[in-house]
Amino acid sequence: MALEKALICAYAFDDSGAAAPLDARGVESRSPGAGWLWIHLDRTQDETETWLRESANLPPLVIEALLEEETRPRCVAMADGLLVILRGVNLNPGAEPDDMVSVRLWVDQARVISLRRRKLMAIQDMRESIAQGDSPRSPADLLVEITGLMIDRMNPVIENLNEEVDDIEERVLEAPSQDLRSRLSHMRRQAISLRRYLAPQRETLARLHTERTSLLSDAHRNRLREITDRLTRYIEELDSARDRAAVTQEE
Repeated sequence: MALEKALICAYAFDDSGAAAPLDARGVESRSPGAGWLWIHLDRTQDETETWLRESANLPPLVIEALLEEETRPRCVAMADGLLVILRGVNLNPGAEPDDMVSVRLWVDQARVISLRRRKLMAIQDMRESIAQGDSPRSPADLLVEITGLMIDRMNPVIENLNEEVDDIEERVLEAPSQDLRSRLSHMRRQAISLRRYLAPQRETLARLHTERTSLLSDAHRNRLREITDRLTRYIEELDSARDRAAVTQEE
């Protein structure tokens, strides 16, 4: 069965919001109309492509977009669903936060299909929430929740960057050193790199909450607008950290 190696997790949701984990066999045998599904796949497995092409019943353009080697944030309404590609900070052990991790999602009335290459903590947060009984009520709910969790995960990274700049600003006044200059250069590069990835994401979220699709309710659009505003604030904080680091480096 092609899905066995490709599947990271899957859940079946009913109208009451109850969620049941599924294995590959459970996904394949699921009857149409029996609630909706979330299927999360490992993009690095060849079986993912096989399943998408042979069993997922998706438009060819959607399949190609989900399987692209290089991705950038985007949102496209096509056929009867939404194709959404987002990036989150890399919080895996030993990784740099600005080495962004992408998630690719197809959302329609009956399911969410998501793909990732590397582990994304926001997805793990969503799985833990479901395990605790706090499940999304619809595919659009799941999309909005994952989006919000990805933005939430950025906050500690940006706060830490600002705190480091604060610390170095103070230390530069006391005892400038070559080591501080090196740290400032690293922080400037990190702020610039994060901003380069987050600015297109802001445009994607702005488009998502205005997209003409019956999948998103007014409540979903309002929530997406709030998420976009929060991301805008993070980008402004990155600009501030970058500029302060530049001034401190000159000192």
